[in-house]
Amino acid sequence: MLYTPIQVLFGIDFHVAATTSLFLIMMTSLSATLVFRKAHKVDWSLAAVLESVTASGGFVGGIVSGCFSGRNLSWLFVAVVMFAAIFMIRPFHPHRSCMPKQSNWYHWQRRYEGQSYAVNWLLALPVSFLAGMISGMIGIGGGLLKVPLLVLLIGIPMDIAVGTSALMVGMTACAGFAGHVVAGHWDWHLSLILSTAVFLGGQIGARWALNLDRACMKKIFGWLLLCVAAAMLFKHSDVSSWVRLLGKM
Repeated sequence: MLYTPIQVLFGIDFHVAATTSLFLIMMTSLSATLVFRKAHKVDWSLAAVLESVTASGGFVGGIVSGCFSGRNLSWLFVAVVMFAAIFMIRPFHPHRSCMPKQSNWYHWQRRYEGQSYAVNWLLALPVSFLAGMISGMIGIGGGLLKVPLLVLLIGIPMDIAVGTSALMVGMTACAGFAGHVVAGHWDWHLSLILSTAVFLGGQIGARWALNLDRACMKKIFGWLLLCVAAAMLFKHSDVSSWVRLLGKM
């Protein structure tokens, strides 16, 4: 969520920033997947099915992003960030009322690591495609978008949704990245430079995170996302023009 706005706020074109962001996400997703796989939190069958649709959406999103201006993509980015921030700040305790009382042909009954849940194909497939398309367009891995959708709309347990999403994020980012490359948005010099910084920052952050309260950290990051959204709004709205005008008075 932070890779794209940081680049945009430093003056990098949104399309290039989104492409670089997806490249960085591909790298970090691999590390996260290894951790969740070891903890048995990745539903591989679910990820394989949903990601086939999500990755298709990511590829389409990467290509069609060139049809939209950087300003319009920024507005979309702000909306997604605010949605994710609210999900992180507000404590959600999803109940299992979304479990069907009777099995239908469009319900995929799943049992993984002692947990039972059902995936509604009629809802899961279009939602996955839409999430992938948005992720590809604005240069996010989609974890902060997919997890709320998987939990709130489809009814997947939170820990399974997080672990499975970690795998899906990298695959969606890869597809979206490919779409942007086809559209000619990739600056490989920038990607290599920032990937070094991301790797070093990830190593430091992972060690610090071991001693931090996760619930508190989640809320802090949620508020940070709201600040990022506000900064993006300020940059791409007429507010900045009014402030400069008032400063000259």
